Amino acid sequence: MTSPQQTHESHGHTHSHGPAAPVSQHLRKVIAAVLIPFATAVVVGLAVFWPGGAPAHERSGVGFDRQTEQGQVVQIERVDCKDVNASQIPSTGDTSQPQGREAEQAENGDCVKATIEVTSGKEKGRTFIEIVQPDAPRQFHVKQGVVVAYAPDAPRDLQYSVTDVNRKFPMALLAGIFALAVVVVGRLRGVMALVALAVSFAVLTLFILPAILQGSNPLVVAVIGASAIMLLALYMCHGLTARTSVAVLGTLISLLLIGLLGSLFIGWASLTGNTDDNTGLIHGLYPGIDMSGLLLAGVIIGSLGVLDDVTVTQTSAVWELHQADPSMGPRALYRAGIRIGRDHIASVVNTLVLAYAGAALPLLLLFSIAQSDVGTVANSELVAEEIVRTLVGSIGLVASVPVTTALAALVVSADRPAPGNPPVGPSEALPPVPPYPAQGSVPPWPGGPSGPAGPSDPEGPETAPTLPVQSASARKLGGGRGRRRRK
Repeated sequence: MTSPQQTHESHGHTHSHGPAAPVSQHLRKVIAAVLIPFATAVVVGLAVFWPGGAPAHERSGVGFDRQTEQGQVVQIERVDCKDVNASQIPSTGDTSQPQGREAEQAENGDCVKATIEVTSGKEKGRTFIEIVQPDAPRQFHVKQGVVVAYAPDAPRDLQYSVTDVNRKFPMALLAGIFALAVVVVGRLRGVMALVALAVSFAVLTLFILPAILQGSNPLVVAVIGASAIMLLALYMCHGLTARTSVAVLGTLISLLLIGLLGSLFIGWASLTGNTDDNTGLIHGLYPGIDMSGLLLAGVIIGSLGVLDDVTVTQTSAVWELHQADPSMGPRALYRAGIRIGRDHIASVVNTLVLAYAGAALPLLLLFSIAQSDVGTVANSELVAEEIVRTLVGSIGLVASVPVTTALAALVVSADRPAPGNPPVGPSEALPPVPPYPAQGSVPPWPGGPSGPAGPSDPEGPETAPTLPVQSASARKLGGGRGRRRRK
């Protein structure tokens, strides 16, 4: 027969390392009736909009749209900038303006003459000269890996030029440290999180981007792709459970809200999505792409990761509250869960705003240099895009807390176990443990004096108050007093 102590240990182990208690067959059918049509629609959408790959085009030689090869710096030499005619702007001697100072330094300073060797491609081993001005932000050193652009139609001496440095090794090392930290701390959950991250990246690169390039509606593609990422990532990381299914529903409702608000305010604010060189290049190469739709797709995909965090946390909180006290109704569960969610809202919204502000920091610095007022800065399309992106995403995050909490409270409190299989909560799995009694008093164990044994007395509770037992010295004193009476 299993003792109460063994039962308590077994329950504690299951609660801390395993998933929540399984729900009834009735509740599983209700959740499946909602999620199976949604998952089927996602699969059909993937099949209909699945691209055959990115469409081919003729390279323009501008920005990222040019052929590149790998190279290495093999020699560095200091030369006079006048000898290599490094100054592109003739110096006027006026150093009061930035252009004049740069021209003066480029004309009279010492430049770097770097010899670059091509290490990949058809012309591997070919060398060319790259002149680096003294005020250039990127300086070279020997054996440094670089990325070189190749222009086959240019004159032979100008076919190769350095466009960037090769930073693959430090990036790969950083990714390895990240993966190691996730696995060490998260263990199996960490491994599954990394697998889900790889799957999300695969959906992004194999479906979302090529489908948009082929001319499909960016909003529709983003909704289908984000839904596929959500289903795969959440179920892979948190298991195929009712708790995860509620988080999926909360995330889906919040994504729909973000899509509606984003579509409304992007159109109302007349945001084109074509605000920098990269988006201009995309529009030039693929004129059929809806750039404002691409902006909205970015808002949806960018909000998905934080939404997952919020919905999973809120669902888990409500589930744990129900397991701690199965008698709590949906209103009590909602009130307790929303108190947890308010703390989460404050931190998540601040995180999202600071993330977008950090990404746009150079742009904000330019406006600060220009001494523009807040209204002018916010009205510019570059900043207005980030404001709409931030606020729409934040509204969706804030809305996800009450929505997911309400869904979780309704689902977990409406659970109907099968007949003859009552739900087992912590309060039912163990007998109620009373407070320890004061010294010398009778512990009030259930069942009276003949009730079950308490955890601190394996032999059972005291049956009744007993007379005090005299010690040996007391008995001697008592015996002497008796002998005097007999005399």
